[in-house]
Amino acid sequence: MSELSRMDAGELAQGYAAGRFTPLEATEAALAAVHEHDPAVNAMVLLDEEAALAAAREATDRWVQGRPLGPADGIPTTVKDLLPTRGWPTLRGSRLVDEAGPWEEDAPAVARLREAGAVLLGKTTTPEFGWKGVTDSPRHGATGNPWGAGLTAGGSSGGSAAAVGLGMGAWSVGTDGGGSVRIPAAFTGTVALKPTFGRIPLYPPSPYGTLAHAGPMTRTVRDAALMMDLLTGPDSRDWHALAPPAGSFLDGLDDGVAGLRVAWSPTLGLGGNDPEVEALVTAAVQVLADAGAHVERVDPGLEDPVDAFHVLWFTGAAKVLEGYGRGAIDQVDPGLAAAVREHGLGASAADYLDAVAVRMDLGVRMGAFHQRWDLLLTPTMPVAAFEVARPAPRDWPSDLWTSWTPYTYPFNMTQQPALSLPCGLTADGRPVGLQVVGPRHADALVLRAGQAYQERTDWHRRTPTLVAGGGPTGTTPRGAP
Repeated sequence: MSELSRMDAGELAQGYAAGRFTPLEATEAALAAVHEHDPAVNAMVLLDEEAALAAAREATDRWVQGRPLGPADGIPTTVKDLLPTRGWPTLRGSRLVDEAGPWEEDAPAVARLREAGAVLLGKTTTPEFGWKGVTDSPRHGATGNPWGAGLTAGGSSGGSAAAVGLGMGAWSVGTDGGGSVRIPAAFTGTVALKPTFGRIPLYPPSPYGTLAHAGPMTRTVRDAALMMDLLTGPDSRDWHALAPPAGSFLDGLDDGVAGLRVAWSPTLGLGGNDPEVEALVTAAVQVLADAGAHVERVDPGLEDPVDAFHVLWFTGAAKVLEGYGRGAIDQVDPGLAAAVREHGLGASAADYLDAVAVRMDLGVRMGAFHQRWDLLLTPTMPVAAFEVARPAPRDWPSDLWTSWTPYTYPFNMTQQPALSLPCGLTADGRPVGLQVVGPRHADALVLRAGQAYQERTDWHRRTPTLVAGGGPTGTTPRGAP
């Protein structure tokens, strides 16, 4: 594999500016990585080589002439197949979607990337309508992991995480309604930020309502900050969107964590962890303590909001299926159909309002918690990646994805920024993620803590098994899981 495909966006931009290589060469390297690795992991649902190479040539001309559009000009990029992209179908992992379209507009995040000169390679896999924490769908099959194709990449932005991890583009944009950028980041050894709700404009409105966020998926925290500068640009189509930030997310990124008040909660009081996961995350917390943060082990004292989350999530999923007519529920992922029947179809307006009340109380509690604590640290996931095409870890008491993701969905309910970054490998070589959570609007602080960690560690520089030549672990189906 070309060294170019392993470079992050910042390194590529520096190389373009210095004339060491061009966007065309970087794009060719990314496309070569797709051809080399995608047969094993099934991360891409669409690859438009002709358009990517044409955009790369244009970006190369701009850099050669000293007139780049900015640091993202010419960066090979992928997009999760839940976000509309002009001229490309958005199939959402479902046989219900008509590929004929029309496909006439970009989602805000895609529009901002295109305006910045990013080279769009294609679209990445998602479970059907992004409904769960692993990536497999009736339409596109299952997605494997850069650290072993027989392992799940997580979900629902699993295709984006796998693509980034394997050099199939330097970065990607995903969505997160209950952990969907952070779960796959933890499982694949990559970086992902779920920002404060509304910080990145989103259109069309998500069926999951104000649980849903768009977010950057990268290999470094610095790239996530750079991508945030792009994705937070204004878009009039999202009436929830916050005003654009006053400065760059790169400003103050290297200021460190000295003096910050940091709470460390291994379980949030909601569950338990695999011992290897807890040991690795505990060691990561110590890195930040050694960097000058005042760290104490504290639980926020939460009650599990999962029942309320189910009402909010699966009434949204039910509404999605309603739009495809009678009988649609019988044509989708059986797990989705079962969850909608159990948690979505029978929910009343009063049930929905009760769930909203639980959510508001959770937000108040976390707001009060952050009056004392600048940041909260948790594992991103209580387990490392398990077998591909399984809905849950083997012998887990429930197949429903929320049963094994207790540390992600609460912060969709509270709309707080939450960052996942790699913090170690289990003895058998599976990545583990550290989650950094901040109060609403503290996205820059969360990124700053992540950067302080990455300055002192090299987990984000480790080479995945499939890239290192270890070969795929197991096989990945390309048909239905």
